[in-house]
Amino acid sequence: MTQQLTLDEKFEQMKEVLYAAVICDTLDELGYRNQAMREDINPISTDWVLVGRAKTVLAVDVYHESENPYAKEIEAIDSVKPGEVLIGCTNESKRNGLWGELLSTASKMRGANGAVVDGLIRDTKKILELDFPVFATGTKPVDSRGRGMVIDYDCPVVCGGVSVMPGDIIFGDRDGVVVIPSALFDQVFELSMNKATRENSSRQELLDGKYLRDVYDKYGVL
Repeated sequence: MTQQLTLDEKFEQMKEVLYAAVICDTLDELGYRNQAMREDINPISTDWVLVGRAKTVLAVDVYHESENPYAKEIEAIDSVKPGEVLIGCTNESKRNGLWGELLSTASKMRGANGAVVDGLIRDTKKILELDFPVFATGTKPVDSRGRGMVIDYDCPVVCGGVSVMPGDIIFGDRDGVVVIPSALFDQVFELSMNKATRENSSRQELLDGKYLRDVYDKYGVL
């Protein structure tokens, strides 16, 4: 009888074997064609591969300094569970530096696997030293105080143009970020692992000099 893999074991296999493109192809085949986040959300280190369960955080722009600007943000970070990926929805803010070194440090110590922000971040040198995978649209050295505020967490959000529910599976690498609906995860995992194996076989036969037509007819991947 085949031993069932735990979720963490599946995450480790995904990091070792899979890549964003093969997961997107699998989701396409299942009829989910809008699961890749916008092309401007990228890792600050292209070496990072990120996998985990979505922990959603919702922020909005503000234009005044409130009395407790970090209250909900602190609450959200302190509730992080091991294996989660922070999904910071800023509504594509160009004002708000939502994420930085201290949030990364606190999240990592709670067991988070990384963060994806549909906005700007800062302290990237320290985040790189921390080796905590963070994906974002860019950098800006500003604090969120008086510019943005977290208003909710563990709620549905839209990040990078993709709907994300708490608990969805997030996969990110240098090609971008993909959202796997939690109900589809086991199916996507199995199909993606199979497709990656066929792509590896196709690659080897192409390197051996075989024609693309013949290789495609044999493995059905491109």
